[in-house]
Amino acid sequence: MALETIREQAEAVEILRRAIDGRRVAHAYAFIGPHGSGRRTTAIAFAKALVAPAGGASAARVDRGLHPDVHVIGPTPPAGNPKGIAAIRVDNVRELERLAALRPAEASHKVFIVDEAETMTGAAPQAFLKTLEEPPARTVIVLVLSQARALPATVLSRCQIVRFRPRVAEGVALLPSGSGAERERALGWLAQAQSRGPEAILQIGEAIGRDRELAEAAVETCWLWYRDLLCAHAGAAADLAVFAGKATEGRRTLDEIVAGLSACREAWLSIQGNVSPRLTVEVLLSRLTRAA
Repeated sequence: MALETIREQAEAVEILRRAIDGRRVAHAYAFIGPHGSGRRTTAIAFAKALVAPAGGASAARVDRGLHPDVHVIGPTPPAGNPKGIAAIRVDNVRELERLAALRPAEASHKVFIVDEAETMTGAAPQAFLKTLEEPPARTVIVLVLSQARALPATVLSRCQIVRFRPRVAEGVALLPSGSGAERERALGWLAQAQSRGPEAILQIGEAIGRDRELAEAAVETCWLWYRDLLCAHAGAAADLAVFAGKATEGRRTLDEIVAGLSACREAWLSIQGNVSPRLTVEVLLSRLTRAA
């Protein structure tokens, strides 16, 4: 399978492989991650797995941009102004909609890859939403973008989110994505919630407001904290801890740790499903406080 050539994105590849193997391919995906993480390469590999599962000449045509059932749409300058700002405009979306209404020419699926989807301007996201709401049969759309906040929640809520991690240069250790300051602040919030209860949780929620990135950092930090607790509970080496020397400060039973990790996972899924960032963090901190 073409997806086997993708490296360093095991979670993303596994999601796509399971969808193909189980014949549960969604009509729309959002590949979200930083530039250079292999989002577009994976989208092409996914397209090949759908329209040319046997590989060969058909897959080679996908690589060359010549397969009639695979279309890549990207930002272009405005008509008549080659030096203008490149973007995906409503005319591009209308053309995608027109092509999507046609039956596949050769394969069982048609695949549309919208590269740098965050460059949609003006009425383009709203026009695109219509296609997502009424997807033609056997059509798969893949949005490639750098962050979830780059498109309206109404668009992303109709896509299956596939996250891509930054690629790691050889010899460089992979660290959690949030900055040290963000993690320390989130750890402080967790401590305040557990010591002061609902009053602190509401204050933290107010500080987060609608800031989705801040909420994601808080949820990730809580997950990393409970991961450290699990490592400590299992007697793992201290250098495996993200928060070195701190995970032994608050011992938990195994059931409490598992419950905490489960709460973090549900909070993460809530944020990706466009639940209010503030509400997500308030509920998470409430659950972790009760578990403690």
